[in-house]
Amino acid sequence: MTGNDWAEVVGAAGLFLFITVVVTVVVVQLAATARAKAALARESEYRKLAETSAESQRVIADRLDTLTEQSEHTRQRLAAIERILADVE
Repeated sequence: MTGNDWAEVVGAAGLFLFITVVVTVVVVQLAATARAKAALARESEYRKLAETSAESQRVIADRLDTLTEQSEHTRQRLAAIERILADVE
């Protein structure tokens, strides 16, 4: 082999290495972008879920307050009925 043959072999190997590096970097960057998009979508879904959960908790708390008030009212009425029955006896 002559000096030019070796230069061609080295040049071809260098070009192959360069193309391999470029393709690898592009693939890694595309994968990182895909992971970032997936994470963003997942966070958005978690945010929606958290908002829905918070709203449901507010509704449940309101309903619990209403039931507590009704229960207190019923307890007071029952106590009044018990006093009336005690007076009747």
